[in-house]
Amino acid sequence: MTKPIFVFSDQLLSYKFSNHHPFNPLRFQMTFELLKDAGILSEDQIVQPRKATDEEILLVHSEDYMNAIKKAGQGQLPKSLRSSFGLDTDDTPVFKDMHEASAWLVGATLTATEQVFEGKTNKALSLGGGLHHGFRGRASGFCIYNDSSIAIEYMKQKYHARIMYIDTDAHHGDGVQWAFYDDPDVCTFSIHETGRYLFPGTGNVSEKGAGKGYGYAFNLPVDAFTEDDSWIPILEEAIDEIVKFFKPDIIISQNGVDAHYWDPLTHLSLTMKSYRKIPELVNRAADRYTEGRWIAVGGGGYDIWRVVPRAWSLIWAEMNGIELQGSLPEAWLKKWQEKAPVDLPTFWDDEADLYPSIPRKQEICDKNQVMLQRALQHIRNEKSQCNQNLTVNFRK
Repeated sequence: MTKPIFVFSDQLLSYKFSNHHPFNPLRFQMTFELLKDAGILSEDQIVQPRKATDEEILLVHSEDYMNAIKKAGQGQLPKSLRSSFGLDTDDTPVFKDMHEASAWLVGATLTATEQVFEGKTNKALSLGGGLHHGFRGRASGFCIYNDSSIAIEYMKQKYHARIMYIDTDAHHGDGVQWAFYDDPDVCTFSIHETGRYLFPGTGNVSEKGAGKGYGYAFNLPVDAFTEDDSWIPILEEAIDEIVKFFKPDIIISQNGVDAHYWDPLTHLSLTMKSYRKIPELVNRAADRYTEGRWIAVGGGGYDIWRVVPRAWSLIWAEMNGIELQGSLPEAWLKKWQEKAPVDLPTFWDDEADLYPSIPRKQEICDKNQVMLQRALQHIRNEKSQCNQNLTVNFRK
């Protein structure tokens, strides 16, 4: 059995808007060191990424946009043109060499893709990826190039694959959904906080795809303050039914961890209990339906000290069949507590009384159940129709 691979190099830390921007690559370095200090990441599992080529970026993005990103990173794009490409906003300010930094993140996800399809592993983790808000000709939501969309198109063209995309970030995976909205060979599923309260405002349950892709986009918007007890069962039911329905060749999952209670940018109330369960469910689906083929990427997560390193480490642990329990490594805690502005948790799991009781808990659970039924309705309708046809044929 091949070992899972972890794509990493220092080049992936160069995707940095500013010292004060919430999207901080330090969380990637912290996760890498946590895995090393925990003794579950060996040198022979670390694979160096390559930088994506222009041609690969153009699989999804327009040439005008890519050229604008190149110029912006060299200080050569006039300020009057930046807004038309989604640049110079609070979310996506211009930074030096932004094309090169972004191309490394894309290349890391493509490296993970090649490792799987060339038979070197079944499971690969590229935490630098997961930039799911990038559009064909516009940056959005901290995302310049959409590595997942590029990897999906690359898998389609080079390996003729049928791809399942699962997004558990608190924000809707809009860029990936719209890139393949009319494509019957790509199925997208996003569970996220409802757009009534949160960027990007899309991801309604009624967004189901278009043309030949109708029925292959799934959205499960959950209510603000959703907790583990509601999130886990609806996610489990959704993944089981959707992956079984679509029958993909591979799963690529986006693992934003900004639905945690401590995250400063969202309004959900998950704990590490959910971040243990998410990779478990995706891994189980991959083993059942794709012969184990699973690529995991990163994504959001803005409590970089208390949440992201632990949650992302649990993905790697699941890929390797390891259960992380008890205390975090002492050496890691000592190093990063000296730098952290908050007290670091000392255990892999959160305390049971992490936050006060949430009002309206049952109402929130009920709303989420309704959304689940609506999201899966056309699968169940199709099953019902098939069963009716089988019954009719049998009687004939």
